[in-house]
Amino acid sequence: MARVKRGVTSHAKHKKVFKAAKGFYGRRKNTIRAAKAAVDRSMQYATRDRKAKKRTMRSLWIQRLNAAVREFGLTYSRFIDGLAKAGVEVDRKVLSELAISEPAAFKAIVEKAQAALPAAA
Repeated sequence: MARVKRGVTSHAKHKKVFKAAKGFYGRRKNTIRAAKAAVDRSMQYATRDRKAKKRTMRSLWIQRLNAAVREFGLTYSRFIDGLAKAGVEVDRKVLSELAISEPAAFKAIVEKAQAALPAAA
């Protein structure tokens, strides 16, 4: 049986790592040991930050909604409570988009939420 030389597979693996390490600083882009460690760490950061991005976007939508509903004399928490009581099931992303691009439609939703809230609270 012929001898197996592993240069082809090693080169392919290294090439894949170097492609992922493109743009890194110093030896992290052109030395396999440093590049492999840097790429592994960067993948961990990417996974963590995909989750963090969802959290930061949600908090941004909440901040936008809070600012938008305060123009109507409500707080964010009272607004969300009113939406729940009115049975309106529109998520925060869409609500914040409405507040920015369709103020008339957002005003109608706020009025519906206000109507569902008790008067003296």
